[in-house]
Amino acid sequence: MRRLRRRRRLMLEGLAAFLCLAALVAYLGTERHDTPREENAMLPVAPTGRVGLPSEGDGAVATPGLRPRQRTPSPSPSPSAVAPSTVAPPTVAVSRAEVPALVDLTAVGAVDWVQWGLLGADRTVRKKGGSGEIRDEGGRGKRVSYRNNPEEYAWRDGVPVASASGTMSGVYTCDRGSGFRLSVAGNGQPRTVHLYAGLWMARGRLDVRVADGPVSTIRLEDPHTALTADFTLRFRAPRGAKLLVSWTVEESLGQYGNVSLQAVALR
Repeated sequence: MRRLRRRRRLMLEGLAAFLCLAALVAYLGTERHDTPREENAMLPVAPTGRVGLPSEGDGAVATPGLRPRQRTPSPSPSPSAVAPSTVAPPTVAVSRAEVPALVDLTAVGAVDWVQWGLLGADRTVRKKGGSGEIRDEGGRGKRVSYRNNPEEYAWRDGVPVASASGTMSGVYTCDRGSGFRLSVAGNGQPRTVHLYAGLWMARGRLDVRVADGPVSTIRLEDPHTALTADFTLRFRAPRGAKLLVSWTVEESLGQYGNVSLQAVALR
């Protein structure tokens, strides 16, 4: 009797185990996943805690928006700032006026002056202590001195003649193409030159320019007698450049037609 009950219990336990196994197999066969499984790719973590980016010890600093190992672009070099040029362009203007009856060269030529004729055709009187920026550059034709100029010239600071109360001397040269060439140095600032010149029975041509710049021209003419003028030359030239002046006989209108030169003053 006891043996029969033991056999029945073992059969029931075996049946129960079989049923559990069958239920487990059925559950596993019917399991469904609504969404596919994803594998999370994990990047190695750098010592600084930035995922996949180089640390400061690698010589690069991570910048937002850049991929790993991408460097911040170097800024473009700024163009060198060029200071605007402060050198004014050369200028020249020429005008003509009548010569006063008495010209005071000391007053007009505060910087420099030169007078021709008092000491002959080949010597001049200059301002003592003047700048020396008025230069006689020669010219064409033989120079002759004279002492009957319509106007007088005076000074109190000359060398080798210290003073003159009023001389009517000057120099002239005859025939077409003859004349005088002068120059005055520039200093970068506006300057004014007074050229006292004349002619006799001729047409004179005054050409003025700064260095290689354009030429300004004025003509003076009298076919019968003498005529003088105060040519005012206003110019600006860089230091080292010169105002170039040419006063020539463009046409002789009578016997001994000529141009003359009395004085030049710089202020």
